[in-house]
Amino acid sequence: MKWDGWKKLLPRRSWRVVEHVSAADEVPLRIPHNGAVLVGSPGHPKWLAFDCPCAKGHRILLNLELDRWPHWVVSNERTLTVRPSVHARIASRECHYIISRGRVIWVRHEEQNR
Repeated sequence: MKWDGWKKLLPRRSWRVVEHVSAADEVPLRIPHNGAVLVGSPGHPKWLAFDCPCAKGHRILLNLELDRWPHWVVSNERTLTVRPSVHARIASRECHYIISRGRVIWVRHEEQNR
């Protein structure tokens, strides 16, 4: 069995906003690891785009416009905090997590505990 404990010894890079773009079609194809792209103006953010932390290759695009539902709020760009949790269901995959102070906290579900 392979020991992965060494990963805990490495410094972790916090999730953060790495770029601002004015339109969703300007989001780069490659976003740095633990990075997110804010779409819209600083005074009127529209979307937050990032690659899911599960590392299975799907992109997450969260609505930040308060007059649309559902919507999320970004409260810190340097050590990213996003509220509420992100719950992505893509094909047979389900990813549910919170991004708080630059860290991803995975949410466990009852069916996973059976």
